[in-house]
Amino acid sequence: MVTKPNAILFDLDGTLLETAKDLGNALNHVLETMQRPLVSYEEYRNIASNGAKGMLELGFGDELKSLDFEDLRQQFFTHYENNICVDTVFFEGIETLLNELNQKSIPWGIVTNKPEYLTLKLVEFFPLLKECNVIISGDSLPERKPHPKPLLYAQEQLKIQFPNTWYVGDAQRDIEAAHAANMTSVVAEYGYLPSIQESHKWLADIHIQHPLDLLAFL
Repeated sequence: MVTKPNAILFDLDGTLLETAKDLGNALNHVLETMQRPLVSYEEYRNIASNGAKGMLELGFGDELKSLDFEDLRQQFFTHYENNICVDTVFFEGIETLLNELNQKSIPWGIVTNKPEYLTLKLVEFFPLLKECNVIISGDSLPERKPHPKPLLYAQEQLKIQFPNTWYVGDAQRDIEAAHAANMTSVVAEYGYLPSIQESHKWLADIHIQHPLDLLAFL
């Protein structure tokens, strides 16, 4: 039996925001410039949580080893930064969930491995996300998920006397980080999982199929 949280931290891509299409657009831009076949949404959706490296590996396969990875990575990020919120939207139910947390006075924040300059630029498009109590990005600290330090640092910023924090994410590194930080771990099964079956191997405390499923635990 899990104890009700007095704070909730969320991953960003694949948990709060459906960012896969804009990440896929960046990948396909790079592939197009290199005259390679484009990749469909169905192919790249569940790779999106793995960032530029995962997306480029998907697009180029073994050929990536013989190419200038840093140049391709920079092309990817440049296109993504310039087109960061063309197709990105909240997952259905997230706005209702976050508004409910605000009404219940449960502080919430974002802990992502996305670089800070991209995180903050993206958040600007979503006024509700700017109401969060803390944002920790992938380069805010020397460590990043699955290391627990970003989660613990975010929790410290919330200044809760006796914290009982939950962390919600859609990747194995999210659950590992939550476990290492002694937080209740929640798998967002609607996100960019390799498979639902695979996610059950991560031994998370809670699995939700829809963002609003979290309200049943509050």
